[in-house]
Amino acid sequence: MTSHDIITYMESLHDEEQRQVLMGFFKTGKGEYGEGDEFLGLKVPQTREVVKCTKDLPLSEVPALLMSRWHEVRLCGLLLMVAKFEALTKKQLVHDEVAIRGRDEMVKMYLQYAEQANNWDLVDLSAPKLLGHWLMLPTHLGDKQTLIDQLAQSDNLWRQRMSIVCTWKTSQMGDPSWCLRYAEMHLHHPHDLMHKAVGWMLREMGKRVDMDLLRDFLELHAHEMPRTTLRYAIEKMSEGERKYWMNVPKSR
Repeated sequence: MTSHDIITYMESLHDEEQRQVLMGFFKTGKGEYGEGDEFLGLKVPQTREVVKCTKDLPLSEVPALLMSRWHEVRLCGLLLMVAKFEALTKKQLVHDEVAIRGRDEMVKMYLQYAEQANNWDLVDLSAPKLLGHWLMLPTHLGDKQTLIDQLAQSDNLWRQRMSIVCTWKTSQMGDPSWCLRYAEMHLHHPHDLMHKAVGWMLREMGKRVDMDLLRDFLELHAHEMPRTTLRYAIEKMSEGERKYWMNVPKSR
């Protein structure tokens, strides 16, 4: 099995009706955030089934998938990387030198091809389980914060989204610091996709780690947060508390 075989097979599953639906859903029109993206019309479970059947594909074959014109093929490549990464995170492998090097190799590849994850689903289905989990594991790649800061400070929307969405996993694993850092860094981002992502990650941090940490963040920033970010962040709070935060006067 090669990347060429995978692409040929996925192309054979082309569904024109579903393709049109996806092109609208992922905003591929002129001037939209997904402008020019091309779809085969596969549903995510179909792509996951391909991944399940091809998980032994050599890592060296993955870049050909990531560079594909087809959205679903790029997703397949990303999900294959996630599967390979997760196989190296079993408890007995956390400190294993071969596993550490293998995880680091995948992180380097992920970052090298980051701009190929050029829509929110591609980022959201890969960044937490690969990049976010890596943040909580031993590495030889140097300072982790510097690496994620480089994503956050990029002028590419998808790299920026990676820097905040990867914190879903760090919060799940009990560390709120990554979410708080990048939520603050992206608080005034101009794009609605980032407003949603920041609010979503803050909500997950509060739910998974400590609601009082979320309240502390809101005390500092609710007055300056985009309304979308605030609404997402407080979604799991009681109705009364949601009203309280939504009524915080917005600074001019």
